[in-house]
Amino acid sequence: MTTTAHDITYRLEQKRRVQADFPGPKSVALTERRKAVVAAGVASSVPVFVADADGGIIHDVDGNSFIDLGSGIAVTSVGASDPAVVGAVKEAVEHFTHTCFMVTPYEGYVAVAEQLNRLTPGDHEKRTVLFNSGAEAVENAVKVARLATGRDAVVAFDHAYHGRTNLTMALTAKAMPYKTNFGPFAPEVYRMPMSYPFREENPEITGAEAAKRAITMIEKQIGGEQVAAIIIEPIQGEGGFIVPADGFLPALADWAKDKGIVFIADEVQSGFCRTGEWFAVNHEGVVPDIITMAKGIAGGMPLSAITGRADLLDAVHPGGLGGTYGGNPVACAAALASIGSMEQYDLNGRAKHIEEIALGKLRELAAEQPVIGDVRGRGAMLAIELVQAGSKEPNPELTKAVAAACLKEGVIILTCGTYGNVIRLLPPLVISDELLLDGLGVLAAAIKANV
Repeated sequence: MTTTAHDITYRLEQKRRVQADFPGPKSVALTERRKAVVAAGVASSVPVFVADADGGIIHDVDGNSFIDLGSGIAVTSVGASDPAVVGAVKEAVEHFTHTCFMVTPYEGYVAVAEQLNRLTPGDHEKRTVLFNSGAEAVENAVKVARLATGRDAVVAFDHAYHGRTNLTMALTAKAMPYKTNFGPFAPEVYRMPMSYPFREENPEITGAEAAKRAITMIEKQIGGEQVAAIIIEPIQGEGGFIVPADGFLPALADWAKDKGIVFIADEVQSGFCRTGEWFAVNHEGVVPDIITMAKGIAGGMPLSAITGRADLLDAVHPGGLGGTYGGNPVACAAALASIGSMEQYDLNGRAKHIEEIALGKLRELAAEQPVIGDVRGRGAMLAIELVQAGSKEPNPELTKAVAAACLKEGVIILTCGTYGNVIRLLPPLVISDELLLDGLGVLAAAIKANV
């Protein structure tokens, strides 16, 4: 039976509450302990320590309650303590925590692969491999594409983010903080212009025309016959929640097919109901050759995957894919439960409902505030781009100030963008309407107070 997110009973009261001494003494003490033992290169955007979380609320160790509009960067879409996920994890742990699928396999890995083969776009025969992180999935997707095609070159796009490993840093477009002083990077990676409607020099350019611009550069600089893979986020994440113009993705995918190029959709952030479809490519009917997944896949447990054409993945020799922890049995149990909750509560429909509520409020705000240059996104993957009033000049200072002001009032929001000027909204898909509206009201007030 399909129910709705409105039928969910939360463990924690779904209200924000921030005390006057924020951050509280326990979080301050833990911060001092952290400084003594945790590397400074690991940064946190919120200066409190979590004690509990449920639905759309995060409780800290000092008794403050925050509205969660980040979902741990699009991870806890079913909530941070979904009962089905919690129950599945407990049951799995009671049996075994690890055997390594490459040594002694288990049913959970196979069951997750069956689900991903069912849910990902296309009715072709598919194969799946499980890993731990999004970056690991991307690395392996590229490995498969290079082996299957016998080619080396990989095309990525401006504003892209694909991870922090050596190869994925090469694919990522933003230097600071992801790439600065970490080189040299993997070779044979080429970057092409993205379709970024708000920042196009020609605002009338269509998606097909933007794709032709990129294809022309690929042919000129590399040669289509030399390209193993094109990898792209259907909606770019860290780069600024950039939604390409309609027609951009289909045109690229069609050209790639004609040239024998593997088309990889990086759905690490946009997948699993986040945009109102199981995957963001579904909005334009694009069927990737390989799709990479992580984040929302397992309700907060570490798991990632690649699913793709059987002929591509089966081309790899036995032992060529894998990893000690890849497809951990506890994470697999969590993934199966998480997918079950997504279907039970129709979280695709819920994401569309969140879009309807949030986009309406954000567009009203943009009409009043000239510092909001653009409002964009799909489902519960939404953003506003802040600019200097009367221009398109990025306004990262205001963006930081707004995020800080929201936090003081008990709302956690995330920022992103190549220019550091985008506020992104990634609420848990199970958040209540009341809590969502409260959070949006705090955001609106913060913008007005800091203009």
